[in-house]
Amino acid sequence: MSDPDPHPNAGRGMVFIPGGRFRMGSDDHYPEEAPAREVAVEGFWIDRLPVTNRRFRKFVEATGHVTLAERQPRREDYPDAAAHLLKPGSAVFTPPEKAVPLDDHGRWWRHVPGASWRRPLGPGSSIKGIEDHPVVHIAHADAAAYARWAGKSLPTEAEWEFAARGGLEAAEFAWGDELVPDGRQMANTWQGRFPVQNLMEDGWYRTSPVEAFSANGFGLQDMIGNVWEWTDDPWTARGQAGGSRPCCAAGKGARAPDPASGAVAQKVIKGGSHLCAPNYCRRYRPAARHPQPVDSPTGHIGFRCVIRG
Repeated sequence: MSDPDPHPNAGRGMVFIPGGRFRMGSDDHYPEEAPAREVAVEGFWIDRLPVTNRRFRKFVEATGHVTLAERQPRREDYPDAAAHLLKPGSAVFTPPEKAVPLDDHGRWWRHVPGASWRRPLGPGSSIKGIEDHPVVHIAHADAAAYARWAGKSLPTEAEWEFAARGGLEAAEFAWGDELVPDGRQMANTWQGRFPVQNLMEDGWYRTSPVEAFSANGFGLQDMIGNVWEWTDDPWTARGQAGGSRPCCAAGKGARAPDPASGAVAQKVIKGGSHLCAPNYCRRYRPAARHPQPVDSPTGHIGFRCVIRG
């Protein structure tokens, strides 16, 4: 007897995640992950892979979408920003020449005029040869626009974390409790002393192809490392996050607050990136989370989508 026809979403590169209850967060790492608690999610479909440069280019060709990094910033939106920051561009990781204090991410993040998803390192770079790497320099609105075009949505934080765990209850990582089991690198993260020494034991200095590392128990790849991924949940600190080192550049900064809320909107990003290192940012875990201003694309943030129901 032949197998029934697969669900159309499976043909769109998606995996169905059955609903269930799980222990979300952690009491053992950064304070903003606490408290660990039981959470329920309904079943949903999620992209097996992050959205790649190839897929994002198809979206742009079909819609003419211009990403936030490619638009001219307005002085009224950033009243206190330095003049050199008010140019189309995005934050690019630029390693310092020597060891620097780890409490100032401005030591290794640089606003590069002209940097965008098309030119990840700025003028003179391109996505040629990295079409199957995750798209980067994507603001939250850009990710949401892609999701609408594709008939999908951005995941909630709970959906994303449930999927990343791959069915492993309370495991440290998406593959178990050891970061490097039997010496095997399981994700694109930073080996060595960040931000000056990358031993590249995983084979990559910046982003990697989205299928370079093994899938988790749900068949999903790149849920950990490579690039952070946007969720659609507003940031709430939960635990006291004041002692945590920030992992991401905050864009141009000095943005005028939203008149309604009095604050600059931030969303939760998940999964860590190729810049996460044991000596600096151990957020290459499903429970880890970080706030990111919605208007701050960088060279290590991407996304994937879901379909509910």
